[in-house]
This record gives sequence, C-alpha cells and structure tokens, in this order.
Amino acid sequence: MASKKGVIITVIILVAITAVSFLFWVIPQNNPTTLVVSDYENYLDGVKKIHQVLRESIETEFQNLLDGKTSPTDFIKITEVTSTQVTGQISEFVTSKPPKEWQDSYISYMEALKKFNSYIVETKVAANMLKDGQISEEILQKIEQLKSESQELVKKSDESRP
Repeated sequence: MASKKGVIITVIILVAITAVSFLFWVIPQNNPTTLVVSDYENYLDGVKKIHQVLRESIETEFQNLLDGKTSPTDFIKITEVTSTQVTGQISEFVTSKPPKEWQDSYISYMEALKKFNSYIVETKVAANMLKDGQISEEILQKIEQLKSESQELVKKSDESRP
C-alpha cells in the first residue's frame, strides 16, 4: 500500500500543476510570439537547406507516384506532413522580423515557400486524380509552373541579399 506521506505529496504536486495550468489559461497572453534571429544570413541558409531537402523529397515521391512505385494514399500522407513542415517555416519567417536590409530577401523566400506549398497541394490533387483514374495534363502543367515560380523566387531572394 502507498504510504500516507507519498499520497499527500502526490496530491500537492497535482494541485500545483493544475493551479499553474489554470493560471496560464486564465491570464491573457497579450505578447505576440516572435522568433529572435541574430544571424539573418545563416538563418536564411538553414531554411534554404530544409526547403531543398523537402523539395527533393516531394519531387522524388511524386515521380514514384507517377511511376506506380508509391500509392496515391501514401503520397497524400507524405504531402500532408511536408505541407505542415513548410507552413511552419513560413510562420517562422512571419515572426522573425528581419532588419530592413534583409526584408526583400526574406519576403521573396517566404513567397517561394508559399509557392512551394501550393505545388505540394497540387501534387496532392494529382494523387487524388490518380486514385480516381488518371491525372489531367492541365494539373501536371500547373504543378510544373508552381515549381518553376518557387525556384524563381528563391533566385530573387538570393539576388536581393545584402
């Protein structure tokens, strides 16, 4: 059996956790969240590397989908995870607040990520079409266009670095 002292300590800990949780819930959080970045060049380089890995991964899996090596259902799961990761990167850009000399580069890269996310969504549409039979040529053209626009925005970001 549990000792009386152990039960009392456990109850006190649970009450303390509940009280603190309640305070965080009741007290309004007026401070918007911001991501503090001190080395804007390295931060942007890190995001580029993550983007490159995600891009290569989704492109490979999309080709596997077209070749019949990946099922539409599996590909859709991959797109959902990848899209969530890209959305997280976009959110970090929004909260990073770069200095004026970095703003053009950051904005262009954020737009590149948004286009990339649209590309992912369109590949998901293609996977759903494949589930139902066949992918239209129109959707394949739209996918290539979004991919190209994203890559152009990455170049624009690189060109506008201080």
